[in-house]
Amino acid sequence: QVQLVESGGGLVQAGGSLKLSCAASGRPFTSWRMGWFRQAPGKEREFVAAINVGNSATYYSNSVKGRFIISKDGAKNTYLEMNSLQVEDTAIYYCCTGPGYSTPSSYRYWGQGTQVTVSS
Repeated sequence: QVQLVESGGGLVQAGGSLKLSCAASGRPFTSWRMGWFRQAPGKEREFVAAINVGNSATYYSNSVKGRFIISKDGAKNTYLEMNSLQVEDTAIYYCCTGPGYSTPSSYRYWGQGTQVTVSS
């Protein structure tokens, strides 16, 4: 069993930065990934970024590549550094872990989400 708790969301102006954190209790399998998804009102949950627990290889959606950085601290803490934020980045951001890649159904455990609001 893995429990995930996100923190670090908030209100920021366009062009600004935020860093989200995800703390895991329990230990994700080294063959799994830690992922970040987001969901805006009226939209489906969208893949943002993922990192391999084992070798720290990273993956990004095209919409955030070059602006967001995913990282981890051991197997317990995962971070999402968000730079050059745009109004379109406004969403609830979820941390997750599992054997998946870019589809929500392929991840096993989810946090409760943290709101990120980018104002113009």
